[in-house]
Amino acid sequence: MYSYTKAESRERGKLFRKGFRQSLADCVDPDIKRRIERIDQDAAERGALELAALHKVQADARTDLAAAKAAERTAPRADKATARQARKAAEERVRLAERAVQKAERS
Repeated sequence: MYSYTKAESRERGKLFRKGFRQSLADCVDPDIKRRIERIDQDAAERGALELAALHKVQADARTDLAAAKAAERTAPRADKATARQARKAAEERVRLAERAVQKAERS
């Protein structure tokens, strides 16, 4: 996963266009390729950290869901409705976390 900042995206785009024009003339500056690779490397490192953080959020959401399910099963009849709402909210957090992880892994 890559996570580019706006400045990195702009800079990478400029370098790519400059490198493309130079490749048409068969005189590509190796510094351009080196700078693009450095930007890609930084974005890949940042992306890996963000993906790890998303996995942690997903694991925490699943733990909270398990606790909510246990609380619902053991709740007295008077508190069942409240426990059910808490479980549904925890399920929604798990769904959101899973979608975020899947989206991050695709990019």
